[in-house]
Amino acid sequence: MPIFHGKAALIEFLNSVKTPNSTIGFVPTMGALHQGHLSLMQQSLAENNNTVVSIFVNPTQFNNAEDLKKYPRTLEEDTQKIFNLNAKIIVYAPQVDDIYEGKVVSQDFDFDGLENQMEGKFRPGHFNGVGTIVKRLFEIVSPTNAYFGKKDFQQLQIVKKMASKNHLEVNIIGCEIYRESHGLAMSSRNERLSKTEREKAAIIYQTLLEAKEKFKTQDCTEVKNWVKEVFNSNTIFDLEYFEIADEETLIPCNAKSKDKNYRAFIAVFVNNIRLIDTISLK
Repeated sequence: MPIFHGKAALIEFLNSVKTPNSTIGFVPTMGALHQGHLSLMQQSLAENNNTVVSIFVNPTQFNNAEDLKKYPRTLEEDTQKIFNLNAKIIVYAPQVDDIYEGKVVSQDFDFDGLENQMEGKFRPGHFNGVGTIVKRLFEIVSPTNAYFGKKDFQQLQIVKKMASKNHLEVNIIGCEIYRESHGLAMSSRNERLSKTEREKAAIIYQTLLEAKEKFKTQDCTEVKNWVKEVFNSNTIFDLEYFEIADEETLIPCNAKSKDKNYRAFIAVFVNNIRLIDTISLK
């Protein structure tokens, strides 16, 4: 399995395997791989001639230094999982200097307001960090198609906006959320939960499903208030936000409009471990 730690060698290799009609699928990750990541890789393998997976814990998208420090780094296990899936996958696992060349700072982006909602409110600078690393990786890999999970739906919209505004010729593909058996959205952070916490965290998805049903007959405020009550009565959880927003603009819903597609977004702390999830309300 080809593994590269430097962009120059990766670019040289990709140029050597390219043909005029071949395609490159790209799955950017921060490692600590789980079945959700592998499902993105499987889709890329099915739809492209070559698949590249990056493993890089990006420092500029963490606004919490402790969170960055604790983020799991499991390169050996990750590469084994990729090898077991398909030994032809190309892995790019750079060091910070290979990406940032001594200047670990974010580029400033204008995402047309997408960055000001939900995650942007609670994680200042986060999306500039996301935009910076994804743009840099796109420039290095030059993918035809790039695959992102819909669990980070706001990030998905941000990446689409960044690619469009920077005229990057890459097709951004949103992939369905991969869930554990009880419904909890798969995340690298789940590994930090105890078995009991992990089981109880299933209430996050259960609440989203019920909110979707309630949204059929109730207005936005009623549904939001109900979700707040659910988590206020569960002391193991600290609800950071629950929002219902237009999928396209991410502007919060005040009154329903028939010509808009709405989505529910949630962020919850379980013993200081932050979990997010989302569901379409169509």
